[in-house]
Amino acid sequence: MKQLAEDVYMLHGWPPNAINVYLVGDVLIDAATRQGEKRIMRQIAGRKLSAHALTHAHPDHQGSSHAICAQLGIPLWCGQGDVPAMETPGGVFNSQAPTWLNRLQRRFWTGPPHPVARALVEGDEVAGFTVLESPGHSRGHLAYWRESDRVLILGDVLNNMNVMTAVPGLHEPPAIFTPDPARNRESARRLAALRPALTCFGHGAPLRDPHKLADFVAQLPD
Repeated sequence: MKQLAEDVYMLHGWPPNAINVYLVGDVLIDAATRQGEKRIMRQIAGRKLSAHALTHAHPDHQGSSHAICAQLGIPLWCGQGDVPAMETPGGVFNSQAPTWLNRLQRRFWTGPPHPVARALVEGDEVAGFTVLESPGHSRGHLAYWRESDRVLILGDVLNNMNVMTAVPGLHEPPAIFTPDPARNRESARRLAALRPALTCFGHGAPLRDPHKLADFVAQLPD
């Protein structure tokens, strides 16, 4: 895994930067798809984790959550609005548009339900980061913000690659995966206004240019 900031690591994936998982202190943030379990477990082997937290309960972020929490005996945390999706059989799929691509993800990527030990809300603390509610891409989407060095983990509020072509660059998440695009843009504006020195995405390479982030968000439609 690669260190990005103090106590912030990005796990290696394949293709690189496509589906990102982070280790923040002793908390694992997101868990890729169901196929990511062995890759994640191999990289965190020997580390003492206290919890696993999600940015949101979509198949490419919660796929290995149940397996990892069960093997390590650690609790699962997620945004309050995503608790039903995470705990209910079929809940992850039911929160998405019924498209062929989402049906494909349900079959190959989606992990089983898992009890949520802590429903995170605005202002909670996770491994030195403050929880920021950032809905739109999902009902309970969260970002994690550390004011001291201006590090932001923003999940899928924005992507730093085209998730269909893998071409690098800032993008909104695709509408077929985003139930409320207008609300997601509100979340993007709020997070860009923080002027993060380091932005960590669910998809795409980390960004160390707050001006580029702000300029991109400024041109989004209302």
